[in-house]
Amino acid sequence: MLNFKSHALTEATSSKNTHMTHIEDRVIYGGVSGARDAILALRAMRDMLAGNSKKTTDVTVKWDGAPAVFAGIDPTDKKFFVAKKGIFNKNPKVYKSHAEIDADTSGDLATKLKVAFDELSKIGITGVVQGDLMFTKDDLKTETIDGVKYITFHPNTIVYAVRADSMEAKFIRKAKVGIAVHTSYSGDTFENMRASYNVKASSFKKTPSVWLQDANLRDLSGTATLTQKDTDEVTKALSDAGKIFNKIKGSALNDLSKNSELAGLIETYNNTFVRAGKKITNTSKHVDGLIKWIEARFQKEADKVKTQVSKDRKFAKRDDLLKFFSPANKTNLKAIFDLQNAIVVAKLIIINKLNKVNNIDTFIKTQAGFQVTGVEGFVAIDKLKGGAVKLVDRMTFSYNNFSKDVIKGWDTPSRS
Repeated sequence: MLNFKSHALTEATSSKNTHMTHIEDRVIYGGVSGARDAILALRAMRDMLAGNSKKTTDVTVKWDGAPAVFAGIDPTDKKFFVAKKGIFNKNPKVYKSHAEIDADTSGDLATKLKVAFDELSKIGITGVVQGDLMFTKDDLKTETIDGVKYITFHPNTIVYAVRADSMEAKFIRKAKVGIAVHTSYSGDTFENMRASYNVKASSFKKTPSVWLQDANLRDLSGTATLTQKDTDEVTKALSDAGKIFNKIKGSALNDLSKNSELAGLIETYNNTFVRAGKKITNTSKHVDGLIKWIEARFQKEADKVKTQVSKDRKFAKRDDLLKFFSPANKTNLKAIFDLQNAIVVAKLIIINKLNKVNNIDTFIKTQAGFQVTGVEGFVAIDKLKGGAVKLVDRMTFSYNNFSKDVIKGWDTPSRS
C-alpha cells in the first residue's frame, strides 16, 4: 500500500523555500502525482493523530512573521550575512555590514535587519538558515486581553501573546530580537543549496539577546488526538477525494500541471473567493465563472495597449489558454474543484486539532478589539525526501490577511 513516506511530495528537497504550495493546490500544479500526494499526506496525518501510525509524520507550525530573514555564512568567502529573499537571485543579494544594509534598505526594515545582523551572528550558525522575524525590542507591548495581562508582538496579521507572568515572557523581555527558524540550507554556492526542514532551536547557541524558536510541534499526543468521530469524518472526506480522483482523466491533470500560466490563473481566480470569504460550492458554476473571468482579464489587458497588433497578441494568448476548456476538460475541471473541496474538508479537521497544541495564544486585532484565532497554519513534511506542503485555514487566516477590518502589524505607526 502506498503511504506518504513511500510516495514523496514532488516539491523536492533541492528546492528553495521561498514559496510553498497549499496542499489543495497540489491538484492543479502537481498533475496525477500531486493530487495523489495531497490525499496520501492527509491520510498519513490522520493516522498519526489517531494513534495508528508507528512513525510520526513530520508536522511543523507556520509562524506569521515579517520579514522573512536568511542568515548564516556565505560559502564563497565564509563571512556572516543576513538577507531577504534576494539571496537566491542570479546575483545573490546579501548584507555583510550595517553599511550594506543601509545602502539597499531604509526605515523599519533597515533597523530590523541591522539588529538581526548583530544578534544572529552570536548563535553559531554554520550554514544558512531561514526564518521569520517576529519582533525587535520596540515591537513588544504589554496589553490586557479578556482580563489577562500579556506581552504581545504583532509582526504581520496574527498577534502573538504570552502571559506576562510566565517564564517565556521573561525571556522575551530580555531579547533584542525574536526569530522563528524553519529551514536550513547547505551547499557550496547559494545557487546549488539544498533545503532541509528539520531545523531545531536546540542546535544553536543560546544567548539572552535572541528569542529563538523553531517550527517543530512539541507534542502530538493527547491534546491533538483525533476522536473516533473526527477520524471518521477525515476518512470520509479522503474516501470522497479518492473516488473523485479516480474519475478525473489523468491527461487533464497532467496537461494542467504543464500549463503553469493556466494553473496560476486558476489559483488566482480561486483566491478571489478566499479574499471575499466565500466557499466554492457550485463547482459547475465555478468553471463557467472561471472562463468568463479569464475572458474579462484578457479584455482588460487588451484595452490597456494601444496598437491592434498588441491587442491581437493578447487575444491570441487568451484563445490559446481557452483551448483547454473542451467539454471533456470542463467536466474534468469540475471534478478537480470537487477534489480540492474534499481535501479542504479533511485539512480543516486536522488543522483544528493541531491548533490545540499551540503554546502561545494567538489573536487578530480589529477596531473592536482582539479576537481569538489559530496559528497561520502547518507544514506537512515528507520525511523520506524532505518535500513539503502547507495546511492553512484559508477561509480564516487568508481572509484575515486580506481583510481591511483586521489591523496588520505593518499598519501600526512604528511600522510606517
